[in-house]
Amino acid sequence: MRSVQDQLAAVLAAVGPVAPLEVVLADAVGCILAVDVVAAHDLPPFALAAQDGYAVASADTAAAGHGLPLHLPVVHDVHVGAAAPLRLVSGYAVGIASGAPLPRGADAVVPLDQTDRGTARVLVPRPTVPGEHVRREGVDARGGDVVLAAGTRLGPRQVALAAALGRGRVTVHPSPRVVVLSIGDELTAPGAAPLDGMVHDANGPALVSAVGDTGAHAIRIGVVGDDRAALREVIQDQLVRADLLITTGGLSESASDTVKDVLASLGTVRFDHVAMTPGRLQGYGRVGGDDHHPGVPIFALPGHPVAAYISYEVFVRPVLRAISGRAELFRSSVPAVATAGWPSPAGQRQFVPAILAGSPDGGYRVTPLGEPGELSVVALSRANALAVVPERDVAVQAGDRVHCLVLEG
Repeated sequence: MRSVQDQLAAVLAAVGPVAPLEVVLADAVGCILAVDVVAAHDLPPFALAAQDGYAVASADTAAAGHGLPLHLPVVHDVHVGAAAPLRLVSGYAVGIASGAPLPRGADAVVPLDQTDRGTARVLVPRPTVPGEHVRREGVDARGGDVVLAAGTRLGPRQVALAAALGRGRVTVHPSPRVVVLSIGDELTAPGAAPLDGMVHDANGPALVSAVGDTGAHAIRIGVVGDDRAALREVIQDQLVRADLLITTGGLSESASDTVKDVLASLGTVRFDHVAMTPGRLQGYGRVGGDDHHPGVPIFALPGHPVAAYISYEVFVRPVLRAISGRAELFRSSVPAVATAGWPSPAGQRQFVPAILAGSPDGGYRVTPLGEPGELSVVALSRANALAVVPERDVAVQAGDRVHCLVLEG
């Protein structure tokens, strides 16, 4: 039997980030930057007015507010988008809009609301100092600076910076495309009336949602029956558009469960009994490879919705983050005091849906949901954490400290 750590190390060692791709900015949101964004020029490229007002040379305002009123002639107006900065003649002022280029020779702006708003000449109420109400040239970035480092996740603020530098395209690790298949003759789609002996497919919708939460692009194929030829055809059809495949179900030892047979003919996939509960049987490998391509990674997960979801959290989610180019692969983990006790099977790492409450300062408490060891979709739906019991422990007592994977904030 393989340990959870060995299984996780094996699947992470077998994958790498999706190949970098240059994309337009609109398509880069949510992706991980693969190549540094370097400023080609200073940002801003010249000094700008930070407020509406009057551009002046601060030396010309030294006498303001000391006895006689100081008026400066206004000789021009500068608007945003002016082609080239004017040159300010000493002893004069220039009307200027916020964001407009500062005239050469000016080093300060007198705010409009501090003046008499004169058009031919303006009253300057007090002395100014160099740099007052001015955005200096290069204050955001200097030409040659790395402003966005490879490994950065691109959100609206990062896209704004790239756009301000004139970058219409960036090189990213694109979000992986993940195909999700639910396997089993007993399954029917949610919303359909099940025939006798059939159940609704919970894994497909759950895993598609989980994949989307990870930042990947999920493609749900729906329910595929246990017919070997049909299953093989569906998987082969998806290889051209998948960066990763997830199947659920079909992993029992009965002759009617077909996943092992079908995947054996399509690539190299190993199935292991992993020392964990739930989710004891796990499959991982590659399918559709040849001499020029290693094939598409595939995870074969258990069929029960709780076991499938927990297997996804433990093994698939870190792999998806790795192939997305992310540095942080794992969910946050915090220690918590158990409010109740429960048994745990010897030699297996147990994952228990639970409610985590508390704070970093006051400490955390964890309460198991349902009957630990029983697979309850209702309990999983109410959980915000998974309490993790080590392989060496056979029970948790009230008051014990238990490490918890945080599923929600």
